[in-house]
Amino acid sequence: MRGELLWFNEARQDGLIALDDGSRVVVLGSGFAPGPAPEGKCAGTPVSFELSEESGEVRAVSVVVLEAPAAARRARRRGSR
Repeated sequence: MRGELLWFNEARQDGLIALDDGSRVVVLGSGFAPGPAPEGKCAGTPVSFELSEESGEVRAVSVVVLEAPAAARRARRRGSR
């Protein structure tokens, strides 16, 4: 399956992936395949994955980041007047 990361919290090692049909699935840090894992702002990063059901909860596993997100632009700070 394919989807987009909505967010991933590096400290808590959890996040959400949006599917094309509008549903969402939980992803844990251990669910990523060996290779690059998301760091920093990763919203909109395309991923491929498989679904697994454990204890009645569906989770994304074997998650592969398909491409790195473009560098996030920071807002410019305006000088005080």
